[in-house]
Amino acid sequence: MLKRYTKEFKYNIRLATPVILGMLGHTVVALVDNIMVGQLGTAELAAVSLGNSFMFIAMSIGIGFSTAITPLVAEADGENNFETGKSSFKHGLFLCTMLAISLFIILLFAKPLMYVMNQPVEVVDLAMPYLNLVAISIIPLVVFQAFKQFSDGLSMTRYPMYATIVANVVNVILNYIFIFGKFGMPALGVVGAAIGTLASRVIMVVYLWYILSQHHKSRDFVLNIKFFTLSKAMLKKVSNLGSLSAMQMFFEVGIFTSAVWLSGILGKNPQAANQIALNLSSMTFMVATGFSVAAMIRVGNQKGLRRFLELRRITFSIFLLSTLMAIVFAVSFMIFNTAFPKLYLDYDNVAEFADNYEVVSIASKLLFIAAIFQISDTVQVVALGALRGMQDVKIPTLITFIAYWLIGFPIMYYLSTYTEYGSSGIWFGLLAGLTVSGILLFIRFNYLSKKLIASKAGAELD
Repeated sequence: MLKRYTKEFKYNIRLATPVILGMLGHTVVALVDNIMVGQLGTAELAAVSLGNSFMFIAMSIGIGFSTAITPLVAEADGENNFETGKSSFKHGLFLCTMLAISLFIILLFAKPLMYVMNQPVEVVDLAMPYLNLVAISIIPLVVFQAFKQFSDGLSMTRYPMYATIVANVVNVILNYIFIFGKFGMPALGVVGAAIGTLASRVIMVVYLWYILSQHHKSRDFVLNIKFFTLSKAMLKKVSNLGSLSAMQMFFEVGIFTSAVWLSGILGKNPQAANQIALNLSSMTFMVATGFSVAAMIRVGNQKGLRRFLELRRITFSIFLLSTLMAIVFAVSFMIFNTAFPKLYLDYDNVAEFADNYEVVSIASKLLFIAAIFQISDTVQVVALGALRGMQDVKIPTLITFIAYWLIGFPIMYYLSTYTEYGSSGIWFGLLAGLTVSGILLFIRFNYLSKKLIASKAGAELD
């Protein structure tokens, strides 16, 4: 019985691994920024956290919207329909580009909000110039996502990974040069980290386009694109799917961003500790996201082939595999809950020792809570991927709103503001939201997959 699911493990891992490494690449950009900037002090680390909290919201909308491309291309690929696949990609790329420009403009106008958010003044002063440059990088990042989601839809998951690896190498080198002032360059601190991030994201999109333009399977899709020859029907289809997918990601990333802001109200050390725990849990989340993309691709293919029994079996195989991985991460967080946070700080710095000790103490408690929600976080993101593959987005959007903002946020706000839990209270709220989301989204997938199987069986009988 179990073999029906485990026999899919090898292909699922092969499909998901490049996605995981690519997604981890995005997180590694933040990880490298945090570790390098953390050597300058806790205020600088908190500033990067605050600046990125604005970026995370914009990124969630852009990346979430771009996910509409994958199931449409995957379904067309399953049907072997080139015209529909290219049309889905072209319209998705156009909409992602327009959205990216809009998000950049919104970020510029949103910057002054940092001064009225009750954040530490020294942190805001450092975060403002950092956000100026990082905001520009939203444009190449979202355009890259459009190409990435298209590539994933064709089951070509390796190529975005290659582009991300190249981008990370560039980011590390430029960070080293501009943060610390090497090779005759000025030491720019947090602004140097922003330069590295911007340059790496520009290179990332150019490199991925070049790879896809050379591959026989994708060449005809990415060349000779009539960018402004658009169909109202396809624009509407991609917009509807993309906007609701964007809202799902916005609701989830939004609650994690609110955790950054609430931590800032508690002080710069709780904010720095929250950033460390958030960065570590984001890395494990990217593994789950990789399996979510694998579910989206494979469900989209099976939907195009109308093989609904296989669709359900394959998805449960991905649930099983990703949950086993989540258990491994949970145990790691519990064992290394103190060792991991120390990686982010200069623990030998006598002048900063008191602050660093407090940051590690808080972060170690947060990692225990993060360990607990590894499974629920994995289940909810894999279920979302499967549902997007089925092009079911309305009810899942409602579920994510209820779970995170009607349940999770009130808990985190109350416990952090009105009790002694402080930073831990914030993460108890995250635990509650992710758990409710995971349960409800799994129920939704179970219901819909059974319904598809029953409808096909009924049609065949007729």
